[in-house]
Amino acid sequence: MRFVSLFLNNRLTITPETLVNDFSLKAVPFSELPVLEQPPLNPPFQYDEKLQQILYGKKLLFDELAFTVDQIQLHYENGYVKYSIGISKTSNGYLCSRCGNETSRLFAVFSCFRCKSENCAYCRNCIMMGRVSQCTPLVTWSGPEVKWSRENNLHWNGELSIGQQVASRKFADTIGSESELLIWAVCGAGKTEVLFQGIEKALNLGLRVCIATPRTDVVLELAPRLKAVFPNTMVASYYGGSEERETPVQFVISTTHQLYRFKQAFNIMIVDEVDAFPYSYDKTLQHAVSKAVTPKHFLLYLSATPSRTMKNAVMNGNLPCVKIPKRFHGFPLPVPKMVWGGEWKKKLERGKLPAPFLKWLNAQVESGRRAMIFVSSVSVLEKLTELIRKEVDVSVDSVHSKDSLRKEKVSQFRNEDIQLLVTTTILERGVTVPFLDVAIFGADHDVFTESAIVQIAGRAGRSKDDYNGKVLLFHYGKSLSMIQAINHIKNMNKEAGL
Repeated sequence: MRFVSLFLNNRLTITPETLVNDFSLKAVPFSELPVLEQPPLNPPFQYDEKLQQILYGKKLLFDELAFTVDQIQLHYENGYVKYSIGISKTSNGYLCSRCGNETSRLFAVFSCFRCKSENCAYCRNCIMMGRVSQCTPLVTWSGPEVKWSRENNLHWNGELSIGQQVASRKFADTIGSESELLIWAVCGAGKTEVLFQGIEKALNLGLRVCIATPRTDVVLELAPRLKAVFPNTMVASYYGGSEERETPVQFVISTTHQLYRFKQAFNIMIVDEVDAFPYSYDKTLQHAVSKAVTPKHFLLYLSATPSRTMKNAVMNGNLPCVKIPKRFHGFPLPVPKMVWGGEWKKKLERGKLPAPFLKWLNAQVESGRRAMIFVSSVSVLEKLTELIRKEVDVSVDSVHSKDSLRKEKVSQFRNEDIQLLVTTTILERGVTVPFLDVAIFGADHDVFTESAIVQIAGRAGRSKDDYNGKVLLFHYGKSLSMIQAINHIKNMNKEAGL
């Protein structure tokens, strides 16, 4: 988009080219405009409350707003909306103001119809959120704050375990402070319930809360549970394709990618599965979290498998931590059993299933119990699913990150319409299904790290009525990660006195 500079009310200001009738004024891409002071707030101006609620705490593109350019410009001229550069030039290349990307290979140039430039640079790192380019301003709210409700009562009659009580009390006691906390809890410890008391306190103080997680599946798991226990609170889930992304709410459950759109929005930020891919590896996602919180904020990390860096911070006293080594129902974590599966890669190439795996499949089908079968790649997933359908009479399906029916298939699995679900590691976290066994096919593959195996094992035995779910690691040679994961789980059980 091109803008022009002109005098308005005795002040030099900017306006989109399409709103100017004076053709003598030179129009330039937004990034080439002179740096101007923000127009002062005009209190008598009747601002649009819907625009306020949608923009508050966010930085959005013009195309993401269901308002005309002249409506947005009018709010800018009266000091209620601010424009900022999306892509700026630096000494080393470019900087994306939305996601914080500075990596040269993640920028590209194109011939832009809007700004008439043959070399308009844009960011490829956050392209899935809509294209930010040199001529694209980001729009933020600079008017009055949104006042949130202070009547957000928790509706939950469950009981917390002793470990949960300690963590819940610690979290609630620190609400309102400017600090951070790690809750290190085993898979199935009941981390979500630990959050209830602290979230209720924060909401009733008029604070804004976000639970951010790297995986869409976790958002889909958490959102209905939290909406049920906070029925009087505006709660929305933000993920790619969500119909609630533009809903103005006090309590947000979001993928970490969606945080690219936020700016100084949340007083309380809860990062669930803080060690999970891609958040743990992607600096721009970590940047998104840091930009999405208000200057004074509380940051809570949740993890069953914190990184070595985080563990060291705890040991050195630099990160307060509460540990929950026992599941909420009081029974031990299932310890994985290693099963020799032979040369599983060659078997698949020949169109055959390893005999030990086929034997387990038949026993699983006869038992009627559901099972998740984790594999290392989409190609293995497709071959294995096809062979299971040929060899065994069972309802089986597969799911991976690019599967357009991913949400529907997981729902069918929960509803017992599917007995066996073959999946990549996208479902290693955050998915709770009762009466479930778990297998890793090719557990010696390097994609199955210690934390991945611990998380996968954590899918089994999560119900008090079925605490002894089986976890099998089919392999062609024991990996260090397999051994470390088993020791990790045994140590957690020992620490819990089990």
